[in-house]
Amino acid sequence: MKIHPKVDAWIDSIRKLTLPSRVHFCDGTRAEFDRLISEMKANGVATALVRPRSFLFRSAPDDVARIEGSTYICCRNKEDAGPTNNWKDPAAMRRKLEALFKGSMSGRTMYVVIYMMGPPGSPLSKIGIELTDSPYVVVNMHLMTRMGQEAVSHLAKDGEFIPGIHSVGKPLLEGKKDVPWPCSKEKYVVHFPESREIWSYGSGYGGNALLGKKCFALRIASTMARDEGWMAEHMLILSITSPEGKTKHIAAAFPSACGKTNLAMLRSSRPGWTIRCVGDDIAWMKFSEKDGRLYAINPENGYFGVAPGTSERSNYNAMQTIGKNTLFTNVALTEDGDVWWEGMSAPPGTLTDWKGNPWTPASPDPAAHPNSRFTVSMRQNPAFDPDADNPHGVPIDAIIFGGRRRDVMPLVLEAKDWTHGVLLGAALSSETTAASEGDVGKLRHDPFAMLPFCGYHMGDYFRHWLSQQQKGRRMPKIFHVNWFRKDAAGQFIWPGFGENMRVLEWIFRRTDGDGSARATRFGLLPTSIDLEGLLLSPDNPIFSLDEEAFTAQIEEWKRYFVQFGDKMPQELLDII
Repeated sequence: MKIHPKVDAWIDSIRKLTLPSRVHFCDGTRAEFDRLISEMKANGVATALVRPRSFLFRSAPDDVARIEGSTYICCRNKEDAGPTNNWKDPAAMRRKLEALFKGSMSGRTMYVVIYMMGPPGSPLSKIGIELTDSPYVVVNMHLMTRMGQEAVSHLAKDGEFIPGIHSVGKPLLEGKKDVPWPCSKEKYVVHFPESREIWSYGSGYGGNALLGKKCFALRIASTMARDEGWMAEHMLILSITSPEGKTKHIAAAFPSACGKTNLAMLRSSRPGWTIRCVGDDIAWMKFSEKDGRLYAINPENGYFGVAPGTSERSNYNAMQTIGKNTLFTNVALTEDGDVWWEGMSAPPGTLTDWKGNPWTPASPDPAAHPNSRFTVSMRQNPAFDPDADNPHGVPIDAIIFGGRRRDVMPLVLEAKDWTHGVLLGAALSSETTAASEGDVGKLRHDPFAMLPFCGYHMGDYFRHWLSQQQKGRRMPKIFHVNWFRKDAAGQFIWPGFGENMRVLEWIFRRTDGDGSARATRFGLLPTSIDLEGLLLSPDNPIFSLDEEAFTAQIEEWKRYFVQFGDKMPQELLDII
Protein backbone atom coordinates (compact mmCIF):
# COMPACT_ATOMS: atom_id res chain seq x y z
CA MET A 1 0.00 0.00 0.00
CA LYS A 2 1.42 3.37 -1.05
CA ILE A 3 0.44 6.43 1.01
CA HIS A 4 3.06 9.17 0.69
CA PRO A 5 6.76 8.95 -0.26
CA LYS A 6 7.89 10.04 3.21
CA VAL A 7 5.58 7.53 4.91
CA ASP A 8 6.37 4.70 2.51
CA ALA A 9 10.14 5.12 2.96
CA TRP A 10 9.89 5.09 6.75
CA ILE A 11 7.69 1.98 6.87
CA ASP A 12 10.05 0.18 4.51
CA SER A 13 13.06 1.10 6.64
CA ILE A 14 11.46 -0.41 9.75
CA ARG A 15 10.39 -3.48 7.80
CA LYS A 16 14.01 -4.05 6.76
CA LEU A 17 15.13 -3.61 10.37
CA THR A 18 12.55 -5.82 12.09
CA LEU A 19 12.12 -8.46 9.33
CA PRO A 20 8.44 -9.38 9.79
CA SER A 21 6.99 -12.30 7.83
CA ARG A 22 4.29 -10.01 6.46
CA VAL A 23 3.05 -6.43 6.63
CA HIS A 24 -0.62 -5.62 7.20
CA PHE A 25 -2.01 -2.11 6.69
CA CYS A 26 -4.87 -1.77 9.19
CA ASP A 27 -8.13 -0.29 7.95
CA GLY A 28 -9.84 0.21 11.31
CA THR A 29 -12.97 -1.65 10.25
CA ARG A 30 -15.14 -3.87 12.41
CA ALA A 31 -14.34 -6.82 10.11
CA GLU A 32 -10.62 -6.36 10.81
CA PHE A 33 -11.24 -6.13 14.56
CA ASP A 34 -13.33 -9.32 14.52
CA ARG A 35 -10.74 -11.19 12.47
CA LEU A 36 -7.92 -10.29 14.86
CA ILE A 37 -10.03 -11.29 17.85
CA SER A 38 -10.84 -14.63 16.20
CA GLU A 39 -7.15 -15.30 15.62
CA MET A 40 -6.31 -14.48 19.23
CA LYS A 41 -9.14 -16.68 20.48
CA ALA A 42 -7.79 -19.54 18.38
CA ASN A 43 -4.33 -18.98 19.90
CA GLY A 44 -5.75 -19.04 23.41
CA VAL A 45 -4.85 -15.39 23.94
CA ALA A 46 -8.38 -13.93 24.03
CA THR A 47 -11.27 -15.39 26.02
CA ALA A 48 -14.82 -14.60 24.94
CA LEU A 49 -17.10 -13.31 27.70
CA VAL A 50 -20.85 -13.35 28.19
CA ARG A 51 -20.89 -9.60 27.67
CA PRO A 52 -21.58 -8.99 23.96
CA ARG A 53 -18.39 -8.68 21.86
CA SER A 54 -16.24 -8.48 25.00
CA PHE A 55 -13.01 -10.36 25.66
CA LEU A 56 -10.51 -11.07 28.41
CA PHE A 57 -6.72 -10.97 28.02
CA ARG A 58 -4.03 -11.98 30.49
CA SER A 59 -0.54 -10.53 30.43
CA ALA A 60 2.77 -11.97 31.49
CA PRO A 61 3.00 -11.50 35.29
CA ASP A 62 5.98 -9.16 34.93
CA ASP A 63 4.29 -6.94 32.34
CA VAL A 64 1.39 -5.31 34.14
CA ALA A 65 2.06 -1.58 34.36
CA ARG A 66 3.96 1.39 32.97
CA ILE A 67 7.71 0.83 33.19
CA GLU A 68 8.62 4.30 34.41
CA GLY A 69 12.12 3.19 35.39
CA SER A 70 12.80 2.22 31.78
CA THR A 71 11.06 5.20 30.19
CA TYR A 72 13.47 7.71 28.68
CA ILE A 73 13.54 11.20 27.23
CA CYS A 74 16.48 11.25 24.78
CA CYS A 75 17.27 14.83 23.87
CA ARG A 76 20.67 16.23 22.94
CA ASN A 77 21.08 18.25 26.14
CA LYS A 78 20.58 16.29 29.35
CA GLU A 79 19.57 19.49 31.15
CA ASP A 80 16.54 19.80 28.85
CA ALA A 81 15.12 16.53 30.19
CA GLY A 82 15.26 17.81 33.76
CA PRO A 83 15.57 16.01 37.10
CA THR A 84 12.22 14.22 36.91
CA ASN A 85 12.92 12.32 33.66
CA ASN A 86 15.29 9.47 32.86
CA TRP A 87 17.78 10.61 30.20
CA LYS A 88 20.09 8.77 27.82
CA ASP A 89 22.26 10.07 25.02
CA PRO A 90 20.05 9.89 21.91
CA ALA A 91 22.76 8.50 19.60
CA ALA A 92 23.72 5.76 22.07
CA MET A 93 20.09 4.88 22.76
CA ARG A 94 19.30 4.73 19.06
CA ARG A 95 22.13 2.24 18.54
CA LYS A 96 20.82 0.18 21.45
CA LEU A 97 17.28 0.14 20.08
CA GLU A 98 18.31 -0.70 16.54
CA ALA A 99 20.18 -3.73 17.89
CA LEU A 100 17.14 -4.84 19.88
CA PHE A 101 14.68 -4.29 17.03
CA LYS A 102 16.88 -6.04 14.47
CA GLY A 103 14.83 -9.08 13.45
CA SER A 104 12.48 -8.63 16.42
CA MET A 105 9.35 -9.20 14.29
CA SER A 106 10.67 -12.31 12.58
CA GLY A 107 7.86 -14.86 12.29
CA ARG A 108 5.22 -12.25 13.02
CA THR A 109 3.06 -9.72 11.24
CA MET A 110 3.99 -6.06 11.32
CA TYR A 111 0.74 -4.13 11.65
CA VAL A 112 0.69 -0.59 10.27
CA VAL A 113 -1.70 1.38 12.48
CA ILE A 114 -2.48 4.82 11.05
CA TYR A 115 -4.53 6.86 13.49
CA MET A 116 -5.74 10.36 14.22
CA MET A 117 -5.50 11.97 17.65
CA GLY A 118 -8.37 14.43 18.00
CA PRO A 119 -11.52 15.16 16.00
CA PRO A 120 -11.31 15.32 12.21
CA GLY A 121 -10.93 18.87 11.00
CA SER A 122 -9.48 20.22 14.25
CA PRO A 123 -6.34 22.37 13.92
CA LEU A 124 -5.05 20.64 17.05
CA SER A 125 -5.52 17.09 15.74
CA LYS A 126 -2.43 15.10 14.74
CA ILE A 127 -1.67 11.92 12.80
CA GLY A 128 0.37 9.09 14.25
CA ILE A 129 1.58 5.78 12.88
CA GLU A 130 2.34 2.83 15.10
CA LEU A 131 4.19 -0.14 13.65
CA THR A 132 3.59 -3.07 16.00
CA ASP A 133 3.81 -6.85 16.06
CA SER A 134 1.01 -7.14 18.64
CA PRO A 135 -2.57 -7.79 17.51
CA TYR A 136 -3.62 -6.98 21.10
CA VAL A 137 -2.27 -3.48 20.53
CA VAL A 138 -4.16 -3.19 17.25
CA VAL A 139 -7.57 -4.05 18.70
CA ASN A 140 -6.97 -1.65 21.59
CA MET A 141 -5.97 1.10 19.17
CA HIS A 142 -9.24 0.41 17.30
CA LEU A 143 -11.07 1.57 20.42
CA MET A 144 -8.68 4.23 21.73
CA THR A 145 -8.00 6.23 18.55
CA ARG A 146 -9.65 7.32 15.33
CA MET A 147 -8.21 4.67 13.02
CA GLY A 148 -9.09 4.10 9.42
CA GLN A 149 -9.53 5.71 6.04
CA GLU A 150 -10.07 9.26 7.29
CA ALA A 151 -6.68 9.21 9.05
CA VAL A 152 -5.05 7.64 5.97
CA SER A 153 -6.53 10.28 3.66
CA HIS A 154 -5.33 13.07 5.94
CA LEU A 155 -1.84 11.55 6.07
CA ALA A 156 -1.65 11.21 2.30
CA LYS A 157 -2.03 14.99 1.85
CA ASP A 158 1.25 16.06 3.44
CA GLY A 159 2.92 12.97 4.90
CA GLU A 160 3.25 14.57 8.34
CA PHE A 161 2.98 12.14 11.27
CA ILE A 162 4.44 11.10 14.60
CA PRO A 163 6.33 7.81 14.08
CA GLY A 164 6.00 5.07 16.69
CA ILE A 165 7.67 1.66 16.62
CA HIS A 166 6.63 -1.10 19.00
CA SER A 167 7.66 -4.71 19.42
CA VAL A 168 6.90 -7.08 22.26
CA GLY A 169 10.44 -8.33 21.80
CA LYS A 170 11.96 -11.72 21.30
CA PRO A 171 11.74 -14.61 21.59
CA LEU A 172 8.20 -15.72 20.76
CA LEU A 173 6.25 -17.71 23.28
CA GLU A 174 6.85 -21.34 22.46
CA GLY A 175 4.44 -22.70 19.88
CA LYS A 176 2.49 -19.48 19.38
CA LYS A 177 2.63 -16.84 16.67
CA ASP A 178 1.27 -13.31 16.66
CA VAL A 179 0.48 -13.47 20.37
CA PRO A 180 0.11 -10.05 21.95
CA TRP A 181 2.29 -10.62 24.95
CA PRO A 182 5.50 -12.62 24.59
CA CYS A 183 7.18 -9.94 26.72
CA SER A 184 10.95 -9.51 26.77
CA LYS A 185 12.95 -9.21 29.98
CA GLU A 186 14.62 -6.13 28.51
CA LYS A 187 12.12 -3.29 28.18
CA TYR A 188 12.40 0.29 26.96
CA VAL A 189 9.93 3.08 26.25
CA VAL A 190 11.97 5.79 24.54
CA HIS A 191 11.05 9.25 23.30
CA PHE A 192 13.14 11.39 20.98
CA PRO A 193 11.44 14.78 21.41
CA GLU A 194 13.57 16.65 18.86
CA SER A 195 12.73 14.21 16.04
CA ARG A 196 9.27 13.46 17.52
CA GLU A 197 9.84 9.67 17.56
CA ILE A 198 8.68 6.90 19.91
CA TRP A 199 10.40 3.51 20.21
CA SER A 200 8.91 0.92 22.58
CA TYR A 201 10.44 -2.50 23.06
CA GLY A 202 9.69 -5.54 25.19
CA SER A 203 6.37 -4.69 26.83
CA GLY A 204 2.81 -5.37 25.70
CA TYR A 205 1.11 -3.41 28.49
CA GLY A 206 -1.15 -0.56 27.39
CA GLY A 207 0.73 2.47 28.68
CA ASN A 208 3.96 1.14 27.16
CA ALA A 209 2.50 -0.29 23.96
CA LEU A 210 -0.48 1.88 22.96
CA LEU A 211 1.80 4.59 21.68
CA GLY A 212 -0.97 7.10 20.96
CA LYS A 213 -1.70 7.41 24.67
CA LYS A 214 0.89 8.63 27.18
CA CYS A 215 3.83 8.43 24.73
CA PHE A 216 2.37 10.58 21.95
CA ALA A 217 -0.51 12.44 23.58
CA LEU A 218 1.58 13.63 26.54
CA ARG A 219 5.37 13.11 26.39
CA ILE A 220 5.85 13.99 22.71
CA ALA A 221 2.84 16.31 22.52
CA SER A 222 4.01 18.29 25.55
CA THR A 223 7.22 19.19 23.72
CA MET A 224 5.26 20.04 20.58
CA ALA A 225 2.92 22.21 22.66
CA ARG A 226 5.85 24.03 24.26
CA ASP A 227 7.37 24.75 20.85
CA GLU A 228 4.07 25.70 19.17
CA GLY A 229 2.35 27.64 21.96
CA TRP A 230 -0.38 25.25 23.08
CA MET A 231 -0.84 22.84 26.02
CA ALA A 232 -0.87 19.04 26.22
CA GLU A 233 -2.20 18.06 29.64
CA HIS A 234 -3.04 15.00 31.74
CA MET A 235 -6.57 16.29 32.30
CA LEU A 236 -10.16 15.16 32.06
CA ILE A 237 -12.67 17.44 30.34
CA LEU A 238 -16.30 17.62 31.44
CA SER A 239 -19.27 19.84 30.79
CA ILE A 240 -21.68 21.02 33.47
CA THR A 241 -25.15 22.30 32.64
CA SER A 242 -27.09 24.20 35.31
CA PRO A 243 -30.85 24.03 35.91
CA GLU A 244 -31.03 27.36 34.03
CA GLY A 245 -29.57 25.68 30.93
CA LYS A 246 -26.13 27.35 31.06
CA THR A 247 -23.18 25.08 30.19
CA LYS A 248 -19.59 25.44 31.34
CA HIS A 249 -16.53 23.26 30.85
CA ILE A 250 -13.89 22.15 33.31
CA ALA A 251 -10.47 20.59 32.78
CA ALA A 252 -9.04 18.76 35.78
CA ALA A 253 -5.75 17.09 36.68
CA PHE A 254 -5.53 14.39 39.35
CA PRO A 255 -2.60 12.12 40.22
CA SER A 256 -3.16 8.37 40.41
CA ALA A 257 -5.76 7.14 42.96
CA CYS A 258 -7.28 10.60 43.44
CA GLY A 259 -10.65 10.08 41.75
CA LYS A 260 -9.99 11.34 38.23
CA THR A 261 -12.06 8.75 36.33
CA ASN A 262 -14.88 8.93 38.87
CA LEU A 263 -15.08 12.70 38.40
CA ALA A 264 -14.91 12.44 34.60
CA MET A 265 -17.95 10.14 34.62
CA LEU A 266 -19.74 11.70 37.59
CA ARG A 267 -23.49 11.29 38.02
CA SER A 268 -24.82 14.47 39.50
CA SER A 269 -26.55 14.22 42.87
CA ARG A 270 -28.01 17.71 42.43
CA PRO A 271 -31.49 18.15 40.94
CA GLY A 272 -31.43 19.86 37.56
CA TRP A 273 -27.64 19.69 37.13
CA THR A 274 -26.19 17.59 34.31
CA ILE A 275 -22.63 16.36 33.81
CA ARG A 276 -21.29 15.08 30.50
CA CYS A 277 -17.87 13.65 29.71
CA VAL A 278 -15.77 15.10 26.89
CA GLY A 279 -12.67 13.15 27.93
CA ASP A 280 -11.42 11.18 30.90
CA ASP A 281 -7.63 11.46 30.67
CA ILE A 282 -5.95 13.90 28.26
CA ALA A 283 -6.65 17.44 27.05
CA TRP A 284 -4.97 19.36 24.24
CA MET A 285 -5.68 23.05 24.73
CA LYS A 286 -5.00 26.33 22.98
CA PHE A 287 -6.12 29.93 23.40
CA SER A 288 -8.22 31.27 20.54
CA GLU A 289 -7.07 34.42 18.77
CA LYS A 290 -10.73 35.24 18.02
CA ASP A 291 -12.24 35.43 21.50
CA GLY A 292 -9.23 34.93 23.79
CA ARG A 293 -10.67 31.84 25.44
CA LEU A 294 -8.91 28.54 26.13
CA TYR A 295 -10.33 25.69 24.00
CA ALA A 296 -9.73 21.98 24.64
CA ILE A 297 -10.07 18.81 22.61
CA ASN A 298 -9.88 15.22 23.79
CA PRO A 299 -7.30 13.60 21.47
CA GLU A 300 -8.49 10.10 22.37
CA ASN A 301 -11.51 8.10 21.25
CA GLY A 302 -11.88 5.66 24.14
CA TYR A 303 -11.16 4.88 27.78
CA PHE A 304 -8.30 2.75 29.14
CA GLY A 305 -9.58 2.63 32.70
CA VAL A 306 -8.45 0.96 35.90
CA ALA A 307 -10.97 -1.74 36.83
CA PRO A 308 -10.47 -2.38 40.58
CA GLY A 309 -12.58 -0.05 42.69
CA THR A 310 -15.00 0.61 39.84
CA SER A 311 -18.55 -0.24 40.93
CA GLU A 312 -22.14 0.85 40.56
CA ARG A 313 -21.65 3.12 43.59
CA SER A 314 -18.27 4.63 42.73
CA ASN A 315 -18.80 5.02 38.97
CA TYR A 316 -22.20 4.04 37.67
CA ASN A 317 -21.56 5.48 34.21
CA ALA A 318 -18.36 3.48 33.80
CA MET A 319 -20.18 0.26 34.70
CA GLN A 320 -22.82 1.04 32.09
CA THR A 321 -20.15 1.88 29.52
CA ILE A 322 -18.38 -1.50 29.80
CA GLY A 323 -21.49 -3.65 29.47
CA LYS A 324 -20.54 -4.63 25.90
CA ASN A 325 -17.85 -4.17 23.21
CA THR A 326 -15.10 -4.03 25.85
CA LEU A 327 -11.61 -5.48 26.17
CA PHE A 328 -10.60 -6.48 29.69
CA THR A 329 -7.01 -7.09 30.75
CA ASN A 330 -5.89 -8.92 33.90
CA VAL A 331 -9.28 -9.00 35.64
CA ALA A 332 -10.78 -12.16 37.16
CA LEU A 333 -13.11 -14.52 35.28
CA THR A 334 -16.34 -15.81 36.83
CA GLU A 335 -17.66 -19.33 36.36
CA ASP A 336 -20.40 -18.06 34.02
CA GLY A 337 -17.93 -16.21 31.79
CA ASP A 338 -18.19 -12.69 33.15
CA VAL A 339 -15.56 -10.44 34.78
CA TRP A 340 -14.97 -9.47 38.40
CA TRP A 341 -12.51 -7.36 40.36
CA GLU A 342 -12.02 -6.13 43.87
CA GLY A 343 -14.41 -3.33 44.73
CA MET A 344 -17.03 -4.32 42.15
CA SER A 345 -19.25 -6.33 44.51
CA ALA A 346 -19.06 -9.10 47.08
CA PRO A 347 -16.65 -11.74 45.70
CA PRO A 348 -18.23 -14.78 44.05
CA GLY A 349 -17.40 -18.13 45.60
CA THR A 350 -15.04 -19.32 42.89
CA LEU A 351 -13.12 -17.43 40.22
CA THR A 352 -10.23 -17.77 37.84
CA ASP A 353 -7.73 -15.09 38.81
CA TRP A 354 -5.79 -12.80 36.50
CA LYS A 355 -2.99 -15.34 36.20
CA GLY A 356 -5.40 -18.09 35.14
CA ASN A 357 -5.40 -19.91 38.49
CA PRO A 358 -8.37 -20.96 40.67
CA TRP A 359 -9.30 -18.35 43.27
CA THR A 360 -11.62 -18.16 46.29
CA PRO A 361 -12.18 -15.45 48.91
CA ALA A 362 -9.69 -17.32 51.10
CA SER A 363 -6.90 -16.90 48.53
CA PRO A 364 -4.08 -14.64 49.78
CA ASP A 365 -3.66 -12.63 46.57
CA PRO A 366 -6.18 -10.41 44.76
CA ALA A 367 -8.26 -12.00 42.03
CA ALA A 368 -7.73 -9.08 39.65
CA HIS A 369 -4.42 -7.31 39.31
CA PRO A 370 -4.56 -3.89 41.05
CA ASN A 371 -3.74 -2.28 37.68
CA SER A 372 -6.14 -4.39 35.61
CA ARG A 373 -7.89 -2.48 32.85
CA PHE A 374 -10.87 -2.08 30.58
CA THR A 375 -10.67 -0.60 27.06
CA VAL A 376 -13.87 0.73 25.55
CA SER A 377 -15.12 3.35 23.10
CA MET A 378 -16.04 6.63 24.79
CA ARG A 379 -19.21 6.65 22.72
CA GLN A 380 -20.75 3.95 24.92
CA ASN A 381 -20.68 6.22 27.96
CA PRO A 382 -24.28 7.20 28.76
CA ALA A 383 -22.84 10.61 29.71
CA PHE A 384 -20.84 10.99 26.48
CA ASP A 385 -20.71 14.60 25.35
CA PRO A 386 -21.09 14.93 21.55
CA ASP A 387 -18.80 17.95 21.74
CA ALA A 388 -15.95 15.45 22.01
CA ASP A 389 -16.23 15.46 18.20
CA ASN A 390 -16.30 19.24 17.91
CA PRO A 391 -13.22 20.22 15.85
CA HIS A 392 -13.16 23.63 17.55
CA GLY A 393 -13.00 22.04 21.01
CA VAL A 394 -14.86 23.27 24.08
CA PRO A 395 -14.14 26.54 25.96
CA ILE A 396 -12.58 25.93 29.38
CA ASP A 397 -14.06 28.02 32.20
CA ALA A 398 -12.22 26.44 35.13
CA ILE A 399 -9.17 24.28 35.78
CA ILE A 400 -9.04 21.98 38.81
CA PHE A 401 -6.07 20.32 40.47
CA GLY A 402 -6.85 17.56 42.95
CA GLY A 403 -4.74 15.64 45.42
CA ARG A 404 -5.21 13.02 48.13
CA ARG A 405 -4.43 14.61 51.49
CA ARG A 406 -5.66 13.51 54.91
CA ASP A 407 -5.09 17.00 56.35
CA VAL A 408 -3.83 20.52 55.55
CA MET A 409 -5.54 20.96 52.16
CA PRO A 410 -9.21 22.04 52.38
CA LEU A 411 -12.08 20.57 50.39
CA VAL A 412 -11.77 23.31 47.78
CA LEU A 413 -9.54 26.34 47.39
CA GLU A 414 -9.77 28.99 44.67
CA ALA A 415 -6.53 30.48 43.40
CA LYS A 416 -6.16 34.24 43.74
CA ASP A 417 -5.02 34.63 40.14
CA TRP A 418 -3.38 32.71 37.27
CA THR A 419 0.12 32.78 38.78
CA HIS A 420 -1.19 31.51 42.11
CA GLY A 421 -3.09 28.81 40.24
CA VAL A 422 0.10 27.70 38.48
CA LEU A 423 1.72 27.46 41.92
CA LEU A 424 -1.09 25.17 43.11
CA GLY A 425 -0.53 22.96 40.06
CA ALA A 426 3.24 22.94 40.54
CA ALA A 427 2.84 21.98 44.21
CA LEU A 428 0.25 19.26 43.59
CA SER A 429 0.89 16.25 45.82
CA SER A 430 -0.81 13.17 47.20
CA GLU A 431 -0.30 10.64 49.94
CA THR A 432 0.47 7.18 48.60
CA THR A 433 -2.05 4.37 49.02
CA ALA A 434 -1.59 0.63 49.39
CA ALA A 435 -1.82 0.33 45.60
CA SER A 436 1.09 2.73 45.08
CA GLU A 437 4.80 2.23 45.28
CA GLY A 438 6.45 3.28 48.54
CA ASP A 439 5.21 3.61 52.08
CA VAL A 440 1.50 4.18 52.69
CA GLY A 441 0.82 7.81 53.58
CA LYS A 442 4.09 9.12 52.18
CA LEU A 443 3.76 12.44 50.38
CA ARG A 444 4.44 12.15 46.66
CA HIS A 445 4.72 15.27 44.55
CA ASP A 446 3.16 15.10 41.10
CA PRO A 447 3.16 18.58 39.54
CA PHE A 448 0.07 19.10 37.37
CA ALA A 449 -0.30 15.25 37.53
CA MET A 450 2.36 15.29 34.79
CA LEU A 451 5.38 13.92 36.68
CA PRO A 452 5.66 10.71 34.57
CA PHE A 453 4.46 12.38 31.37
CA CYS A 454 6.18 15.73 30.83
CA GLY A 455 8.63 15.39 27.94
CA TYR A 456 11.00 18.14 29.08
CA HIS A 457 12.33 19.98 32.15
CA MET A 458 9.56 20.54 34.68
CA GLY A 459 10.83 24.05 35.48
CA ASP A 460 10.42 24.99 31.81
CA TYR A 461 6.98 23.38 31.93
CA PHE A 462 5.97 25.68 34.83
CA ARG A 463 7.29 28.60 32.78
CA HIS A 464 5.19 27.50 29.79
CA TRP A 465 2.07 27.59 31.96
CA LEU A 466 2.92 31.07 33.22
CA SER A 467 3.47 32.26 29.63
CA GLN A 468 -0.13 31.46 28.74
CA GLN A 469 -1.33 34.62 30.51
CA GLN A 470 -1.24 37.26 27.81
CA LYS A 471 -3.05 40.46 27.02
CA GLY A 472 -6.50 39.88 25.53
CA ARG A 473 -6.88 36.35 26.90
CA ARG A 474 -9.73 35.30 29.18
CA MET A 475 -7.95 33.15 31.72
CA PRO A 476 -9.91 30.28 33.33
CA LYS A 477 -10.20 30.33 37.10
CA ILE A 478 -8.05 27.72 38.87
CA PHE A 479 -9.07 25.62 41.89
CA HIS A 480 -7.60 22.90 44.10
CA VAL A 481 -9.83 20.15 45.54
CA ASN A 482 -9.24 17.43 48.11
CA TRP A 483 -11.96 14.81 48.57
CA PHE A 484 -9.86 12.84 51.07
CA ARG A 485 -9.66 14.79 54.35
CA LYS A 486 -9.97 12.52 57.40
CA ASP A 487 -11.14 13.09 60.95
CA ALA A 488 -9.34 12.13 64.16
CA ALA A 489 -10.71 8.58 63.87
CA GLY A 490 -9.25 8.18 60.37
CA GLN A 491 -12.63 8.35 58.60
CA PHE A 492 -13.24 10.35 55.45
CA ILE A 493 -15.08 13.57 56.25
CA TRP A 494 -16.48 14.31 52.80
CA PRO A 495 -18.86 11.68 51.30
CA GLY A 496 -17.38 12.04 47.80
CA PHE A 497 -18.75 10.34 44.67
CA GLY A 498 -21.92 12.08 43.45
CA GLU A 499 -21.78 14.60 46.29
CA ASN A 500 -18.70 16.12 44.64
CA MET A 501 -21.28 17.83 42.45
CA ARG A 502 -21.86 20.26 45.34
CA VAL A 503 -18.28 21.48 44.97
CA LEU A 504 -18.54 21.64 41.17
CA GLU A 505 -21.71 23.70 41.57
CA TRP A 506 -19.80 26.25 43.67
CA ILE A 507 -16.96 26.30 41.14
CA PHE A 508 -19.52 26.81 38.35
CA ARG A 509 -21.00 29.80 40.20
CA ARG A 510 -17.55 31.25 40.91
CA THR A 511 -16.71 31.34 37.19
CA ASP A 512 -19.71 33.66 36.82
CA GLY A 513 -18.57 35.80 39.72
CA ASP A 514 -21.32 34.35 41.92
CA GLY A 515 -21.05 31.97 44.86
CA SER A 516 -19.75 33.56 48.02
CA ALA A 517 -16.18 33.08 49.20
CA ARG A 518 -13.86 34.49 51.83
CA ALA A 519 -10.33 35.54 51.09
CA THR A 520 -7.33 34.22 53.00
CA ARG A 521 -3.65 34.82 52.37
CA PHE A 522 -3.54 31.34 50.81
CA GLY A 523 -6.56 31.61 48.50
CA LEU A 524 -10.35 31.83 48.54
CA LEU A 525 -12.52 29.45 50.55
CA PRO A 526 -16.24 28.75 49.96
CA THR A 527 -18.94 30.07 52.24
CA SER A 528 -21.93 28.97 50.16
CA ILE A 529 -21.60 25.23 49.42
CA ASP A 530 -25.02 23.66 49.92
CA LEU A 531 -24.69 21.07 52.73
CA GLU A 532 -28.39 20.19 53.03
CA GLY A 533 -28.82 16.48 53.73
CA LEU A 534 -25.18 15.99 54.75
CA LEU A 535 -24.00 15.48 58.33
CA LEU A 536 -21.58 18.38 58.00
CA SER A 537 -21.57 21.90 59.36
CA PRO A 538 -20.08 24.96 57.64
CA ASP A 539 -17.43 25.22 60.38
CA ASN A 540 -16.04 21.76 59.65
CA PRO A 541 -12.22 21.86 59.22
CA ILE A 542 -12.49 20.84 55.56
CA PHE A 543 -13.91 24.30 54.76
CA SER A 544 -11.08 26.20 56.44
CA LEU A 545 -7.31 26.54 56.52
CA ASP A 546 -5.03 25.95 59.48
CA GLU A 547 -2.55 28.79 58.88
CA GLU A 548 0.23 27.17 60.91
CA ALA A 549 -0.12 23.84 59.10
CA PHE A 550 -0.40 25.52 55.70
CA THR A 551 2.69 27.64 56.37
CA ALA A 552 4.60 24.44 57.14
CA GLN A 553 3.25 22.99 53.90
CA ILE A 554 4.61 25.96 51.95
CA GLU A 555 8.06 25.36 53.44
CA GLU A 556 7.83 21.79 52.16
CA TRP A 557 6.96 23.10 48.69
CA LYS A 558 10.07 25.29 48.75
CA ARG A 559 12.27 22.29 49.56
CA TYR A 560 10.71 20.35 46.67
CA PHE A 561 11.22 23.19 44.18
CA VAL A 562 14.97 23.38 44.91
CA GLN A 563 15.64 20.49 42.51
CA PHE A 564 14.54 22.61 39.53
CA GLY A 565 17.40 25.03 40.11
CA ASP A 566 17.63 28.13 37.94
CA LYS A 567 14.75 26.93 35.78
CA MET A 568 12.27 27.27 38.65
CA PRO A 569 10.25 30.41 37.80
CA GLN A 570 11.00 33.17 40.28
CA GLU A 571 7.40 34.41 40.00
CA LEU A 572 6.22 31.27 41.79
CA LEU A 573 8.84 31.52 44.51
CA ASP A 574 7.95 35.17 45.09
CA ILE A 575 4.38 34.39 46.13
CA ILE A 576 5.13 31.68 48.71
